[in-house]
Amino acid sequence: MVSEYVQSEQFRGARIHLCNLAGLEIRDCEVDSLKIVDCYGSDVYLGGFFERLVVNDVDVTAYVEAELDRRHPARMLARDAASPEDYRAAWDAIETLWDATLDRARLLPEAKLHEQVDGEWSLVETQRHLLFACDAWLGNAVLEEEAPYHPLGLPAGGTPPDAAARLGLTLDAVPTLDEVLAPRLARMAAMRRVVDGLTATELDRACGRKPADMYPDQEYVVRRCLKVVLKEEAEHHRYAVRDLAVLEGVSEPQ
Repeated sequence: MVSEYVQSEQFRGARIHLCNLAGLEIRDCEVDSLKIVDCYGSDVYLGGFFERLVVNDVDVTAYVEAELDRRHPARMLARDAASPEDYRAAWDAIETLWDATLDRARLLPEAKLHEQVDGEWSLVETQRHLLFACDAWLGNAVLEEEAPYHPLGLPAGGTPPDAAARLGLTLDAVPTLDEVLAPRLARMAAMRRVVDGLTATELDRACGRKPADMYPDQEYVVRRCLKVVLKEEAEHHRYAVRDLAVLEGVSEPQ
């Protein structure tokens, strides 16, 4: 049986020496100043957001970012969006990507769309998460809708079940892809309307709400909220096509 450690402080500042860590998985953790020194192995995988990443004394941060941007140009459009025109261009690219990817996904049996690859979210779960992200950062924060959260939305991993329940989310739901896409595509259409009408003044408007109760009490500006939606869409599309290639049994283009 695999040992699991959740929300534990016992490894903070620890030194692990001469141990067999084969198969160790670290997920959704704070790893600031993590060091792996004089270790050996094969198939070592790192995934996440690293402000600085050094491998064998070589800073590879810029290389990794540039390579990801080369393979997935929409992530750069999302990250660098500044003007209303930039936001529209980024959303144009995201819509085009998802149109093609969802058409590709529909060629698979429904059961495959619920299958997780290496413990990551399934394609259906990814759509549920993006539904929630848009509900929170657009529907609630920017548009201040009366009932912004759809029950099929899926928040970030580690969200307390009681916090999700207070938003009306049904975490254990098992909807079909089409059941998720009905509200998901409606929310994408709302984003389309917002970016089409964007002005520089609106981008700098302070929102009257935060995305959800579990988010910190701080100022949320429209440009920040919309950029979160853009970046979530771009990054999760990257994950989705990576895992879709596995489900299809083909190699993802490099």
